[in-house]
Amino acid sequence: MKALLRGAALMLGLGLAAPVLACELDRPLKIAGLDYDSAAFHTAVASAIAEKGFGCKVERVPGAIAPLVNGMGRGDVDIVMEIWLANPVEAWVKEAAAGKVEPLGTTFPDASEGWFVPRYLVSGPDAKAPELKSVQDLKRYKDLFADPDEPGKGRFYNCVAGWVCEGINTKKLAAYGLAQDFTNTRGGSGEALVAAIEASLKRKRPVVFYYWGPSWLLGAYDLVKLQEPPFDPKIWEELKTSDAPKQATAYPTSRVVIGANIDLAKKAPQLASFLKNYTTTSDLTSKMLAEAREKGVTPEQQALVFLKTKADVWKAWLPADIAAKVASGL
Repeated sequence: MKALLRGAALMLGLGLAAPVLACELDRPLKIAGLDYDSAAFHTAVASAIAEKGFGCKVERVPGAIAPLVNGMGRGDVDIVMEIWLANPVEAWVKEAAAGKVEPLGTTFPDASEGWFVPRYLVSGPDAKAPELKSVQDLKRYKDLFADPDEPGKGRFYNCVAGWVCEGINTKKLAAYGLAQDFTNTRGGSGEALVAAIEASLKRKRPVVFYYWGPSWLLGAYDLVKLQEPPFDPKIWEELKTSDAPKQATAYPTSRVVIGANIDLAKKAPQLASFLKNYTTTSDLTSKMLAEAREKGVTPEQQALVFLKTKADVWKAWLPADIAAKVASGL
């Protein structure tokens, strides 16, 4: 090993490029295996670059966001590709305050969340709810969204049970005076949630639901976000912290970052530098995911399409020699 380092130093002294060494980590890079599409896509992009460009083995650790972030604080997970800063999971706030995790690159700076209905429901000659424009209008349209399991109530599709957004939406239903009029339907998984929503969209049935972007759903269907009171940071803070908030507000536009265990940059500075440079947009991600859905391929497979067709994006994250290794590895 000493001889190898002396040789590398000699080559640098002569102005020659040193050989690319093996992965800086002497173990697999452990990436959170979040199951929803945008996270799966970006996890696959980062994994492919770490493997092909830096010679690292990658191990995906499946699970929900809160235990994965707790694991990142302990060092059981190295990175989580999506930490939504406008609405962070409590575990992130705690681990960041303790100095155990840190943000690296910005996965995308313009994520959005809200309550949606299909455009065919509110506009066009066959629109059944042409005056449905805001969350305040939902009460008089509850029969349109009738829940077959709860007579007299509409059905609202919340996000996955246990996710931060599920708690926020539950409080919003109460604050908007809709809790008695709509069944708060929570998905058991991201795929189960979107399957239920898409079943209605394909049949052009009435459906109201929470969703987020980037996502293939927002890229594939013509949807309308219902108006809410403009984002107010004070109301938002109360919405997050109070068990019974009196008011609600629109979701903020969120910067989504790559979270990392604090020791990763010390152990693997080149790998950390790549992750600090990592950035895309919500629109680009949604388009990639919608294209994957249309083709019937997984977000992981679409990540390779991204690497093959969007080199102008990802090569900016890397030194030229590493970018060349990734390209040749494809």
